[in-house]
Amino acid sequence: MTEFWLISAPGEKTCQQTWDKLMLATTRTNNLSTNNKFNIPDLKVGTLDVLVGLSDELTKLDTFVESVVKKVAQYMADVLEDSRDKVQENLLANGVDLVTYISRFQWDMAKYPIKQSLKNISEIISKQATQIDNDLKARASALSLVVMQYWYFALEMTGYADWQKTYETLAEMVVPRSTKLLFEDIDSGLFSVTLFRKAIDDFKHKARENKFTVREFLYNEEEMKADKEEMTRLSTDKKKQFGPLVRWLKVNFSEAFIAWIHIKALRVFVESVLRYGLPVNFQAMLLQPNKKNMKKLREVLNDLYKHLDSSAAIIDAAMDIPGLNLSQQEYYPYVYYKIDCNLLDFKV
Repeated sequence: MTEFWLISAPGEKTCQQTWDKLMLATTRTNNLSTNNKFNIPDLKVGTLDVLVGLSDELTKLDTFVESVVKKVAQYMADVLEDSRDKVQENLLANGVDLVTYISRFQWDMAKYPIKQSLKNISEIISKQATQIDNDLKARASALSLVVMQYWYFALEMTGYADWQKTYETLAEMVVPRSTKLLFEDIDSGLFSVTLFRKAIDDFKHKARENKFTVREFLYNEEEMKADKEEMTRLSTDKKKQFGPLVRWLKVNFSEAFIAWIHIKALRVFVESVLRYGLPVNFQAMLLQPNKKNMKKLREVLNDLYKHLDSSAAIIDAAMDIPGLNLSQQEYYPYVYYKIDCNLLDFKV
């Protein structure tokens, strides 16, 4: 299982008692989950108004940074030709695998100083993730010319306008404005288009659905020579960029993933203060559910913490209560966030 449940519950006489109760209920007799304490430092609380506003902002930031993490991971998969083993061994956080990093989470004081306000810390993370996202787009654009291929389509004269309007949207990863008219006779023309290699099959299928015909073609000798030289140059460029690109992806995946887990920590802290009140007194806990017992685990947790909020069982998940982030997510009497480390969409 690569799914984690990050939860918190108020401290009993001590936070250790809260931890002991969880362990007794979920692991010592029924093996429902593997648990670890999730260490969150003493952060600056601020005012209630700030916490309520920050709660909403962190929800959006969480979604954005998760998307950046997944984009970097998926681009790594694209660059490494979707080889699962090669990809997974490069998707590390702070030099260790993702499960280990989350299970042994320690707040990074250097990157995110706890003397800063919660809002400032969230802004640091936001700027960092935005920079990675922008850099990824720039690098993807620079590399696009060396990981693409040309395809050629024969069109009837009456189909020229339709081709120009639709070819960029026939599949993902088509280079905008890349089509060129190569040859023309009385009835038809031969067009080229540039696209990512992995999009070729889908593009050809969609092209046929739109009555565009994929045909073999013959260049004259000079054109064949020029084309061969161009492909050689592109291949050389790709090899030059490959090593530095993979290193950049490894470093920035780690940075983005670490930032994402720190956002989860911020959200747990903020929601715990809003729910359980001051002074700050809660225990954050990371559960890795046993896949076969997830429903039972949820029932045990609800029994353990139902006294915290008796209305949790009847609250409509679509309700929107400021500061509690109920909209579009499950609501429980304890603070709860899911972390899914399955970041890649591998094609079988």
